[in-house]
Amino acid sequence: MPAEALWILWIIKWLAVPVGVYAFIHALMQRPDAYTAIDRMTKPAWLGITAGGTVALILFDAASIGLMFWIAGLVAVLVYIVDVRPRLIEVQRGNRW
Repeated sequence: MPAEALWILWIIKWLAVPVGVYAFIHALMQRPDAYTAIDRMTKPAWLGITAGGTVALILFDAASIGLMFWIAGLVAVLVYIVDVRPRLIEVQRGNRW
């Protein structure tokens, strides 16, 4: 693999880590009853998913044999951010006219 490609993958890896940390901290700060209100898994489940995803983003490289685990960690974190986070915000904010 060319050196430029490795640099790009290295940059992508370290840009993904703060996303995982943000997802974990956001999940940590939400009320437990909000998760059941949106019909998603419980708060401990999402804490485990986002923590595991963040650890996978840190431990595995996007340019090595651990690529599958890195992608799984990235998908787990992005599912929380794209699907669960907006619904949590909506439920906790309530209807605003």
